[in-house]
Amino acid sequence: MRKYFQNAFALSEEGAKNLSKAILLSTIMNVSFFLPVIFGFQFLDKSLSNLLGHSAGPIGTITYYSIMAVVSLLVMFVIAYFQYDSTYTRIYEESAKRRISLAETLRKLPLAFFEKKDIADLSATIMEDATHIEQLFSHAVPQIFAAGISLVVMAIMMFIYNWSMSLAVFWVVPVAFLVFFLSRKLQKKTHEEVYGIKRDISDNIQETLESVHEIKSYNREEDYSNVLNGKLDGYESYLIKSEMLLGAFLNVSYAILKLGLPSVMIFGAYLFSQGQVSIFTYLVFLVITARVYNPIMEIVDNLALLLFLGVRINRMKEMDNMPHQEGKTEFAPRHYNIEFKNVDFSYIDGVNILTDVSFVAKQGEVTALVGPSGGGKSTVAKLAARFWDTNKGRITLGGVDIKTIEPETLLQYYSIVFQDVTLFNTSIMENIRIGKKDATDEEVRNAAKQARCDEFINKLPDGYHSLIGENGERLSGGERQRISIARAMLKDAPIILLDEATASLDAENESKIQGALSELIKNKTVLIIAHRMRTVSGADKVVVIKEGSIEEMGSPSQLKEENGIFASMLRTQFQDAS
Repeated sequence: MRKYFQNAFALSEEGAKNLSKAILLSTIMNVSFFLPVIFGFQFLDKSLSNLLGHSAGPIGTITYYSIMAVVSLLVMFVIAYFQYDSTYTRIYEESAKRRISLAETLRKLPLAFFEKKDIADLSATIMEDATHIEQLFSHAVPQIFAAGISLVVMAIMMFIYNWSMSLAVFWVVPVAFLVFFLSRKLQKKTHEEVYGIKRDISDNIQETLESVHEIKSYNREEDYSNVLNGKLDGYESYLIKSEMLLGAFLNVSYAILKLGLPSVMIFGAYLFSQGQVSIFTYLVFLVITARVYNPIMEIVDNLALLLFLGVRINRMKEMDNMPHQEGKTEFAPRHYNIEFKNVDFSYIDGVNILTDVSFVAKQGEVTALVGPSGGGKSTVAKLAARFWDTNKGRITLGGVDIKTIEPETLLQYYSIVFQDVTLFNTSIMENIRIGKKDATDEEVRNAAKQARCDEFINKLPDGYHSLIGENGERLSGGERQRISIARAMLKDAPIILLDEATASLDAENESKIQGALSELIKNKTVLIIAHRMRTVSGADKVVVIKEGSIEEMGSPSQLKEENGIFASMLRTQFQDAS
């Protein structure tokens, strides 16, 4: 049973154990609710028998029934205490483990995965879906199983007591459940479609917020608003239709269940007139029938919620089943040469981005990747840091295949500055300190000075403690770029990856940063992506990549003499500058 819970509900072994315990205690609590009813029927049976002249023994004193009532309440309280702990406290703990497990899954995914994945979708899965699952597991799932088990126990007891009257009570139950299960496939499909539409709207809102500057600059606010309003109207319309459709099936089930009470009334009256049941038995079944269908209707409701839950659990399973990057956590390279050996890579099966790429980026040298846009330069740099794993061939660091090294262990040897800088809504000091979490304030300031950050930091009201807004919105593009370079300088890793690191800087600051970078890259392995030929002029090796293949390779002077792609790019840029 625990294995079933683990697989069906994506639970840990401990979570499946606690769910089983919660179901057991919920069932016991449901059964305990019959204690007062049992004593009440006992009192009623004796009273009616004595009233009709059939000796049933002493009814019992008020003290006896008072004591039994107190004992029943105490028993129910103790059971409810443990049931609450297992149903809510333990399930909330499992929910915390689920969120941590999901975060761990995301941590082990290739870093480039997050460039291809919509952030709104990931956030909704971690926050919204996890919350829905938590609520359903604490308020519905154990109760469904417990109510079903309790119902079976009660039905068995009633059939033993009087099978004919019990048949009149329960004949509607399998019919009602049959209606529900026949509609289950349609309900599941509807939930999936609603879920997909809602995700699409969230993605659209996220995209609109991220592109608000472009939307406003081209006066497209009305167009985007109309698109979003259209999607919201469509979502509302589909939601209403789906609710009405699903509600129709549930109401049919409810209507069938309601036929049970008149069945008991008519059939019970007939049996009583034939002398086959006593007035007490007839009254007992009328009372039970008036109450027994409510929990059954709750089961049907919660079963519908389970289908809703299944869509979200399947989404989490998809994320858990994504290919993780594993490897050894102990790694001390003999040197920091990065070698590509016959590397093929594709984001989509059958569509190669890189084909048979081979070169060596040596320690103490600057290796520049140049070539037309879309040729695969950034992909090469990201593969070097194991953002993705190769489809074919090997990439080695210090002679060791980087696929065998755990990504976090590998990345401690890299300082990376990409063109798209990510900053956090905290102080400049803490944004730079990301490069080295235990750095002193003095170390942060020295790195900032090297990256020429102090020139603008000192002009801010709170200096290094100034808050810079979400993703550094209060800074210019060049200022954000310099903070990113300061992080790399603070980390001082033996391998430097630069993707147009000075692209957002003016000519004066670019010259200053180039001077600082020259200090940073001494005796290190440097892989630089550049489109400006002046950035490449000081490189030791140039690798020209076109359409995913290496077309030329050598020093800048050698490639000039060969008069190939590199020489053509040089001439074009100098002509444009002229």
